Amino acid sequence: MVRYRIEGGLTDALGYLSQVSEESCVVRTRLSDVEIPLELVVAAKEVPPPPPRRTARRST
Repeated sequence: MVRYRIEGGLTDALGYLSQVSEESCVVRTRLSDVEIPLELVVAAKEVPPPPPRRTARRST
């Protein structure tokens, strides 16, 4: 998870960190890759993967 500044506040990119350079990082989210300039990053942390989905219970 990377929290970064946008116009009017902050937002998060939740996904896998796929690239880092001296100027930016790329987070692979569910929808797309998000390139974030490092000067806009205010926080980052590792978030555990979601738990596996449970199978549906069949009613009898």
